[in-house]
Amino acid sequence: MARSDSKTLLIVDDEKNTRDGLRDALEDHFEVYVAADTAGALAALEADPADVMITDLRLASEDGMDLIETVLKLPRPPICIMMTAYGSVDTAVQAMKRGAYDFVTKPVNIDRLEILIQRALRDRETRKENEDLRKQVGQRNGLEAMIGHSPVMTEVFETIQQVAPSRATVLIQGETGTGKELAARAIHALSTRAAKKFVPVHCKAFSSQLLESELFGHERGAFTGAFERRAGRFEQAAGGTLFLDEIGEIDENTQVKILRVLGERTYERVGGNQTLQADVRLVAATNKDLASLVAEGKFRDDLYFRLNVVQVTMPPLRIRKEDLPLLVQAFLKESSKENGKPLREFAAEAMACILDYDWPGNVRELRGAVEHAVVMCSTSRIGVRDLPPSVRLAPSTPNSDDPAEIIDGLNLHQSERTFIFRALEESGGNRTAAAQRLGISRRTLHRRLKELKLNI
Repeated sequence: MARSDSKTLLIVDDEKNTRDGLRDALEDHFEVYVAADTAGALAALEADPADVMITDLRLASEDGMDLIETVLKLPRPPICIMMTAYGSVDTAVQAMKRGAYDFVTKPVNIDRLEILIQRALRDRETRKENEDLRKQVGQRNGLEAMIGHSPVMTEVFETIQQVAPSRATVLIQGETGTGKELAARAIHALSTRAAKKFVPVHCKAFSSQLLESELFGHERGAFTGAFERRAGRFEQAAGGTLFLDEIGEIDENTQVKILRVLGERTYERVGGNQTLQADVRLVAATNKDLASLVAEGKFRDDLYFRLNVVQVTMPPLRIRKEDLPLLVQAFLKESSKENGKPLREFAAEAMACILDYDWPGNVRELRGAVEHAVVMCSTSRIGVRDLPPSVRLAPSTPNSDDPAEIIDGLNLHQSERTFIFRALEESGGNRTAAAQRLGISRRTLHRRLKELKLNI
């Protein structure tokens, strides 16, 4: 078996002097094995997979290129380097095409060969790191889960990618439903702690006493109902990331204890005196303005500065409406699959309603609205009637003082969808009659339908 601290080489050559000479020259820096032919090479690789295989082009009656093709199909293939006295550009190109990393000629310059081997090993390590990073990004809790191409979201993505590999604490701010936990999960997934746990705590869900126990754990008998020792979230997240959502809700006593963890990296369980080490990356989030809470004396300034090393601000959906089509399509695909309804698109007028609405509940509200539409849809396309009433009947922002658009003292824009739909329904779809009911001209009704992209 190979030593755990060294890289393994397999040298394949039908000339004993060549393979033994290379082994003697390289074994100071590598664990070296030798084989005289294809059968011996495959047997050696099956017994102990090598990091690098150096094979001659001519192996008696066998072909070294065929050997390279064969070993590259193994579950753990080595880096392959071709070695031959028949050096030519054509031979080198053929070796590369069939999977060789590089090509050396005999007589072999040992110093150059060692440099080539080290470069190959570094390149393989770099490729592995890149593949690992792509896998992390592709995970559901990576950036792939955060959808958007608007400038504000691009800035968020860049900040996350920059801060994720560091050890810095991160404060994520934003309105409810903007995706703060998704951002925290992306930071974890792209960090060096990705292989360990991501542990979320929603601070607002616990009373002060319960939150302290939830975070730091407790000893048996620490309080009524504490029948046994319990590990807290700091302990559960060891080596990983602890996400404290709604950090603005915690009381001063708990703030002091979290501040100590950030400063000293130690804590005790509730009711205990054993000092424990806190090996966690802390990410916090809030929908409140912590700076204002600090100014009001409701949040400790020293903890705020500790948490706010890097700030990520999640934008509300109303200022990144160019992301709506992407989000809608993603949620439609997800909800259609979950509900067993193969719907692929929204009608233009339904999409117009979605684009016109301000989404006070942000992405969370949008996801719910799309699922509502999927459930309610009875045709092949989602229409206006399938949307939640809060969306399809939402008043638009007033933008006109045209007296022709005034009904009973109300500006039509404040509730135009409600009036238009009701008037058309009561008129059986007759636009002239609907305009008369609304107290406006048919031309005005036609213009408003066109502006709202309502093909009713």
